[in-house]
Amino acid sequence: MPSESWTDSVWEDPDGGTVIIHGTMPTVVYPNAMRPRASWHGLALLESPDVVDLWVQEEADEAESQGVNLTHALLSGGAFGKYVEGISTLEGLQGGRFPDPEPRRLQRNADRHDRPVFFIEPLADDEDWGDYLTQEARAVSHWKKLLGMIRVGKRWKKSVKHHLFNAQPPPKGQSVDYATASVLSAAWWELSEWLSTPALAARRDARYAARIRGALAALRDVEGAEATLLLVVHLPHSQAMLNALKEGPTPEEISSTLTHPTYTEEE
Repeated sequence: MPSESWTDSVWEDPDGGTVIIHGTMPTVVYPNAMRPRASWHGLALLESPDVVDLWVQEEADEAESQGVNLTHALLSGGAFGKYVEGISTLEGLQGGRFPDPEPRRLQRNADRHDRPVFFIEPLADDEDWGDYLTQEARAVSHWKKLLGMIRVGKRWKKSVKHHLFNAQPPPKGQSVDYATASVLSAAWWELSEWLSTPALAARRDARYAARIRGALAALRDVEGAEATLLLVVHLPHSQAMLNALKEGPTPEEISSTLTHPTYTEEE
C-alpha cells in the first residue's frame, strides 16, 4: 500500500463539478489544521443511511457510560481491536473516540447549513449490492481467512512494520503521533481488505465511484458546474477511491438523504 498524503485529493468530473476526497482515521479527532479548508456544497459518506442512527446511539451510550464504546471495541478483538488499542496509547492526539468523530462532525455540519448528505453505500435490497455482499461473505468465511484471523496478532505486527517504512511526517505543527496513527490505520485497512479479495474490492470501489458521480450530478443540478462534493473516506482508502473515479464509471442516480434529528427520531 502506498504511503498516504495528508493533502486532500481533488478530482474534476468531466461533466462539471469537483470531488474533494478527505481521508480520516477511525476514532481520531482532527485538529482544525487537518480539517477540510475548501468550501463545499454537499457531503458524501461511504456509509448507508442507518449509520446516523448508530452514531446517535453511540452518543447516548457515551452519555450514560463514558468510554463504553471504546471498551467494546477493545474487547471485540480482530484488526480493529488492535488498531483502537494502539490509537488509545497515543498521547499527542485525541483517539479512541465514539462515534467516529470526523464523519459525524461533518454530517452535523451539513445539517446545520442545510447541505445535502449522500450515503454512497447502496441499501441491502439492491440486487447487485446484495450479490456483492454475498460474495464478500463467502470470501471472508474461507477457512484460510478464518485461520489467519486466529493469528491476527502476528499478522498485525507484520503489517505495522511494513507500513512504518512508508510513514509520512505529520502535517506541519502537528504531533508525530498523527504519523503513528496513519501507520496503524494503514495496517488495519490492509488486514480488513485481506479478508476479501482484490476483485471484490475493485467491484465495491467501482460501484462507489458510480454513485459518487451520481451524487455530484445531483449537486450540479442545483449548484451548476462549480458544484463541490466533499467525500469522506478512510485515509488508507483514499487513493483507491481516486483511482476508481479516474476510471470514469457511468454516473448512478442517487438522492441526498435528510439527516436532521427529527428524521432520525421518526425513523
